[in-house]
Amino acid sequence: MRTKIRNARRLVVKVGSALVTNNGAGLDKDALDDWARQIAALRATGYEVTLVSSGAIAAGMQRLGWSKRPQAMSKLQAAAAVGQMGLVEAYEKAFSRHGLHTAQILLTHEDLADRSRYLNARSTLTTLLELGVVPIINENDTVVTDEIKFGDNDTLGALVANLIEAEALIILTDQQGLYTADPRRDPTATLISEGRAEDRRYEAMAGGAGTGISKGGMITKIRAAQRAARSGAHTCIASGHETDALLRLAQGEAIGTLLYATSTRLQARKQWIADHLQLAGDLIIDDGAVSALKSGRSLLPVGVLEVRGDFERGAAVACRSIAGEEVARGLVNYNASECRKIARKPTAAIKELLGYIDEPELIHRDNMVAC
Repeated sequence: MRTKIRNARRLVVKVGSALVTNNGAGLDKDALDDWARQIAALRATGYEVTLVSSGAIAAGMQRLGWSKRPQAMSKLQAAAAVGQMGLVEAYEKAFSRHGLHTAQILLTHEDLADRSRYLNARSTLTTLLELGVVPIINENDTVVTDEIKFGDNDTLGALVANLIEAEALIILTDQQGLYTADPRRDPTATLISEGRAEDRRYEAMAGGAGTGISKGGMITKIRAAQRAARSGAHTCIASGHETDALLRLAQGEAIGTLLYATSTRLQARKQWIADHLQLAGDLIIDDGAVSALKSGRSLLPVGVLEVRGDFERGAAVACRSIAGEEVARGLVNYNASECRKIARKPTAAIKELLGYIDEPELIHRDNMVAC
């Protein structure tokens, strides 16, 4: 299975805050130089590499003399603004020593939720890769809010992998990989060498955030692997302290945990729908509609029991069973008020109830992704 990483040619590498800032002590420029050296070597052998780097807030905290991550959004944004300056400068110097140009890309969920901006971001990134430039991506923490934030850069790494159709996502962290239990608390915990990204058992094995500097934890890495697998990308979670980790992984060496994708690559439009992190509302559907959606059919108004939220036509919404399980998500053909009027009604009644009929389905199967 390790050949899945070796045979990949387009990679996304994500490095966490604890690694970038040496556990909050300040930017670890030696580590940045080492990653630049390895990525340069990969580029020289035909790989295209995009780097997703945490560390702006942590670097800003260090510059401002803060030992504890603040809770106030304005302070987090201020720390990001201060830290981003040093982070980008350090990466630019590190890569220039190996003859490589870098490009800074700052993203929010809003950039990827909007179809036009999503396609623009994709075009920009693929062009940079074609030019031999190494894109360095971070969440735009200086303007992000609770409503639009990704939440962690593991998720961002997976979304970027999907965006550019990377074949592999490598998450470098301060742990060796995924263990059967938290190795810091359970001495009997063993490292999982490889498994299916879609295996739900791994979520129960994942612990919480590793440090006060890191935003995520192993659970976010498992979910990132699940998300990356939707576009056929394999994920490797490995220690960033391992010597030449990126080069050894590219050679097929068994480092860390490989979570391989078994699902087929989704169509580009459906991948965009699947990657919506912020949904505008929920449609609670009956058992018949659940079966229909799982069989790949469209959602009709008659199968909708309840409409939750306030959304416009074309918004991304979740389709949930009576028990609350998300069955699918898709782009709805009517706004929330109209959905409430036609819920539980046959398609033939739409025109009478609304005065017009746009589409016979609430969500067409071409605009829907099963969960």
